[in-house]
Amino acid sequence: MDRPRSAAKTFEFPPGTAFTWHSESDEPAPTSLSSVDDGLSADTALKRVRRGEFLRYTGDFHNAKQLLGALGRRLEKRWQARSPLEAFRAERRARQLEHATLSRIVVALDRDYHLELARAPDVAEACRQVWGEPTKDFSVVPLKQLLGMLGAAEWRRKGLEVPGLKGLLHPHYGVYLPTRTDYVELLSAVPDVKGKRVFDVGTGTGVLAFLLLQRGAAFAQATDSDSRAVACARENAERLGLAKHFQVTEADLFPEGKADLVVCNPPWIPEPPKNRVDRAVFDEDSQFLRRFLEGLPAALNPDGEGLLILSDLAVLLGLRPAGWLEEQFERCGLKVAWQKSNPARHSKAKDKADPLHAARSKEVTTLYGLVPATR
Repeated sequence: MDRPRSAAKTFEFPPGTAFTWHSESDEPAPTSLSSVDDGLSADTALKRVRRGEFLRYTGDFHNAKQLLGALGRRLEKRWQARSPLEAFRAERRARQLEHATLSRIVVALDRDYHLELARAPDVAEACRQVWGEPTKDFSVVPLKQLLGMLGAAEWRRKGLEVPGLKGLLHPHYGVYLPTRTDYVELLSAVPDVKGKRVFDVGTGTGVLAFLLLQRGAAFAQATDSDSRAVACARENAERLGLAKHFQVTEADLFPEGKADLVVCNPPWIPEPPKNRVDRAVFDEDSQFLRRFLEGLPAALNPDGEGLLILSDLAVLLGLRPAGWLEEQFERCGLKVAWQKSNPARHSKAKDKADPLHAARSKEVTTLYGLVPATR
């Protein structure tokens, strides 16, 4: 029978040691760390983190993961909500509490990104992909975040199949992962793509631009405000052999010039993001969507068309009134030339145990073909 390998000697990490704090949210770095090991129970850990402690785990890697799971189960509570909006608010509070609690279980890495816990995997490459080359300091990171980085590194290594895309997509950590493909499949409804110049606003992995290029678009200029997304889209264009027809820049909204097709799949929940990863889904007060619609007419060539892909989940949850989107089209001097919709087929839409199932089971994602109202 195989025996677990012994832990490497834990590096010295005395009080006052300088370290780099890695967090996806705006949480300040901990001012002190309390070392704990495999003898810590989940009940004791929960009491200590609720008092505000950051617990630096120094025991077995797999035991650390089990501790996170046990803490998560202790936070799980069922609630009775009278409306989808109440359910959404309760779910967000629960997720925020979970994040705040579990993020206090941290691990330290040495100056080469080595995690010296018993049975720990090699995390150095995953850390380099997200943080760049190591610095002279130790690194401290929430264990839950590090596990997410390891999962993302595996997705990046093996690639992801996307319906309609010839070749694999290799997502990066923190960039929206197109595992729910309802919105991607809608692009097949765009009638005339060949020879067109494309803008892809908020490109993420670049998948929408790549699909249009493979259908015959002449060139795609993409933008994203997140440097990780820019690097991800650029790498994927190289992998797919599309780099000569694709350019991506870090920008807030539109690139310079005009295009025949301007495609955008904006964040669809008009609520404040809680961390960097949230920004792909949450758009406070619909600011990104509003500004996209306001700037769209000026970004189109005379016969150009906007391609807006948007879920109606915000309406179903009561976060937007019915008819709000149509009012925005009119306000911005746009009209719908055509549209195509897909019902939600992702796993949460089918999970009756999900607190938001009542809304998610009715979710529809629509591709709107938008043109200036004067045309």
